[in-house]
Amino acid sequence: MSEQAASASADRDVILQIRDLHTYFFTDLGISRALNGVSLDVPAGKVMGVVGESGCGKSVTALSILRLVPRPGRIVRGEIVLHRLDRQGGASQMTTEVRLTDLDPQGREIRSIRGGEIAMIFQEPMTSLNPSYTVGDQIEEAILFHQKVDKAGAEERAVKILDQVGMPNPASLVKRYPHELSGGMRQRAMIAMALSCTPSVLIADEPTTALDVTTEAQILDLMRELQAQIGMTILYITHNLGVVAQMCDTVAVMYLGRVVELSTVDALFYDPKHPYTRALLHSIPHVGSRTKARLEPIRGVVPDPYTSVRGCPFHPRCDMIKPGICDVRVPAPTVGGGDQHQVRCFLYSDLEETIYEG
Repeated sequence: MSEQAASASADRDVILQIRDLHTYFFTDLGISRALNGVSLDVPAGKVMGVVGESGCGKSVTALSILRLVPRPGRIVRGEIVLHRLDRQGGASQMTTEVRLTDLDPQGREIRSIRGGEIAMIFQEPMTSLNPSYTVGDQIEEAILFHQKVDKAGAEERAVKILDQVGMPNPASLVKRYPHELSGGMRQRAMIAMALSCTPSVLIADEPTTALDVTTEAQILDLMRELQAQIGMTILYITHNLGVVAQMCDTVAVMYLGRVVELSTVDALFYDPKHPYTRALLHSIPHVGSRTKARLEPIRGVVPDPYTSVRGCPFHPRCDMIKPGICDVRVPAPTVGGGDQHQVRCFLYSDLEETIYEG
């Protein structure tokens, strides 16, 4: 296979590319480096999980993709490229590239992509839904903006999608306001809004936080079913490693604005490489375990976002630190076992990365 053919094949396998993404927040307290060089290839038609402690940059990554980073934050370096199918390409299925980082955050092109091609389920439904409009009006607005249907068709589609996410009596619920719904129902309304236009990429930021375990299982099954039906790609942000094992094909582990490990879901659970990934897995209880050993919490806390950690960002909490190396140099990503398993750790490589300070 020629180099150009291999590149075209790779483009069809990857729907979203993130390269060396730096997103900073410039505040009166200083510069908060929320993302410090994130690089990801999101595979097309698959479910990629993004895990890590609070404050590691998962949600900021999602907002950066949609160009919704709130002020005083902004993308200062890097690129985000969306590969979408060119419908005029015929049987060749050629893809066109859209460099999202070059678009005006308030422009018409990025607004057509938000909701239409890339949708997001936000973590807080009460702050994401407009209290002045009914649930039906808000879902129908997205459908009318992105699809060629009339008002009656949009209302029919809204009722159908609410029924799909398990809402009781959806024909009546479309006329109710967000404050009239419970937290779980508002969360399902948000999911319905995101899925209403059958996007190519769905970013789910803790989509089942407010739901009980039974409803959570139903929503996860629904997302998997829709993903299989329309070939949708899901970027699933969560703290729940059990959901990752159930939902995801590949997993990116983030810590302090960087991806420290990237692998398939099986490799992550059976052969974790990075000390942070191992610590995450050791800190969760295991169902059916016969041992009475105590859980092993990760010592220390995530550093303050306004401070700059010299060397590997995890070295202050790492039990396998190499003094004089880990506390001085930043590890570059390297293959840690298998072509799809990458890790940033000096236990597996002596490659060093150039630090970008902005």
